[in-house]
Amino acid sequence: MLNNMSLLQNPKQRKLLFSAGLSWMFDAMDVGMISFVVAALAKEWGLGPEKIGYLTSINSIGMAVGAAAAGILADRFGRKSVLLWTLLIFSLASGLSAFAAGYAMLCVLRFIAGFGLGGELPVASTLVSESMPAKERGRAVVLLESFWAVGWIVSALIAYFVIPDYGWRVAFAIGAVPALYALYLRRAIDDSPRFAEIQKKAPVPLRSRIATVWSGEYRRSTIMLWILWFTVVFSYYGMFLWLPTVMVIKGFSLVRSFEYVLIMTLAQLPGYFTAAYFIEKFGRKFVLVIYLLLTAVSAAWFGNSNTEGMLMAAGICLSFFNLGAWGGMYAYTPELYPTAIRSTGAGLATSFGRIGGIIAPTLVGVMVGNEVGIGSIFMIFFGTIIIGALAVLFLGKETKGMELS
Repeated sequence: MLNNMSLLQNPKQRKLLFSAGLSWMFDAMDVGMISFVVAALAKEWGLGPEKIGYLTSINSIGMAVGAAAAGILADRFGRKSVLLWTLLIFSLASGLSAFAAGYAMLCVLRFIAGFGLGGELPVASTLVSESMPAKERGRAVVLLESFWAVGWIVSALIAYFVIPDYGWRVAFAIGAVPALYALYLRRAIDDSPRFAEIQKKAPVPLRSRIATVWSGEYRRSTIMLWILWFTVVFSYYGMFLWLPTVMVIKGFSLVRSFEYVLIMTLAQLPGYFTAAYFIEKFGRKFVLVIYLLLTAVSAAWFGNSNTEGMLMAAGICLSFFNLGAWGGMYAYTPELYPTAIRSTGAGLATSFGRIGGIIAPTLVGVMVGNEVGIGSIFMIFFGTIIIGALAVLFLGKETKGMELS
């Protein structure tokens, strides 16, 4: 891990990584919060599995629209300004969710929050990727992604200590805090030198950017990324947004399920850190393929576990390998496009992936409502993740050590 520490010795890079990382942490806190809140809402509002699925899918619809819009805008107006606006949008919508009077209003606010969330993530990873030297780039973006685990841990702690005693509204109100952080971020970070250089030239029209993403030179990478993003997002949101509820279905109390999910979430951090180490040692494809295959095995194991010990062990492995793969995916994606279309290409891939995040929670809700076994549901995720690993293996190209064009 000494190599990870060398990255932190450059003050400017360290400041960017931690500044963008904290915004990433707030994103994860909000996404994690909804997974715990729906478990509480199911009891308070009497929501069935289908309505829970729709609520989590609405969030993903917003993320899909936000990812495409922010990616396109960031190539035109800059990474920094789009990052700030998306952070403000999602934090304000999250805070307002605390005052939702009913299910429909909460769905609208979760769409808006999702728009900001979905837009911020690809823009932040693009900014960090462009601002780091080639030998540190992949590791820096994986370490950026590790803040996602911190955000989930914070949301799990809030769920465990706040929701049972103070209710879900207080948990959402805490989600408004990032709006204040955006004011700090406005002065703390700058656009990447690469983007600043591109800005001196005439801007590339949107139609030309999208055409280039699908041109012969980049088509193979685009197809691979869209498959990868869809399969990873589909499986992640299908599994992790339902994790507290699945634990309740398997017979644990609400508080007990929050406690177990918190423990599982802690395993995300070493997953990120090992991926950050391996990604510069063995390459992007190695990390993605190995971690995705082990995620698939963990999903099958978790879905078919019956004892408390087996559930915990499988859940810990699921968190470890799945989030390590996420780190690799965010590091890999911006490296496959040149600076003029980088944010557009990353945003479109992310947006397409979010369609998986729309489908999966609703699909799980319908299947649970029709009394399909958890083991069968998780085998669907097993197969989906295998497809993503094969796409990287056969269609992906290695970008380790490459200078960004």
